[in-house]
Amino acid sequence: MATLLHLDSAVFPQGSTSREVTAAFVTTWREQHPDGNVVYRDLAADPLPHLDASAAAAGAADTLRAELAAELNAADAVLIGAPMYNFSIPSTLKAWLDQVIIVGHNAGPESPVAGTPVTVVASRGGSYAAGTPREDFEFVQNYLEKVLTGMLGAEVDFIVPELTLAHSKPEMAELIPLADASRSQAFTDAKEKAKALAARLAA
Repeated sequence: MATLLHLDSAVFPQGSTSREVTAAFVTTWREQHPDGNVVYRDLAADPLPHLDASAAAAGAADTLRAELAAELNAADAVLIGAPMYNFSIPSTLKAWLDQVIIVGHNAGPESPVAGTPVTVVASRGGSYAAGTPREDFEFVQNYLEKVLTGMLGAEVDFIVPELTLAHSKPEMAELIPLADASRSQAFTDAKEKAKALAARLAA
């Protein structure tokens, strides 16, 4: 029985594109893998404390860090909702990363997380894709890809719904068709990736 660790970090419980797309992923996962297990953490509703000196020094001996690391180590796959806030990830998601990544325990060349597939739903209000005016403001995918692969050895894949503010900002009205297409593609990608991952883990 495979386990999916699902993390959401969007501050709004309703109207969040990243939450809607991760929910679609989980629905398909459950349909394709009914015997699978889903462990869920809402990092906005139940935020973790920032890493302090005592927890940093204790490492895996710290109770909370050990619990979080055990959840991650036990996961066969990970799903992360990571909307862009101020060009980066939510502070609650950064707190989880700081708590869960423990050098000498799960970070490094012998990481028990190595090879674990991680799907990140990296939603954003505008577009920061290659060739766009704000390409160099993209710190969500760049950061998460480096930390998850470089420290944990995970296998990272991204779903990127763009232009999510187009319907609410008049100055972005002309981008609504592109926003709708990006949103539709994100849901398609979520369902396809969940289906493929469930099949892979069930094999």
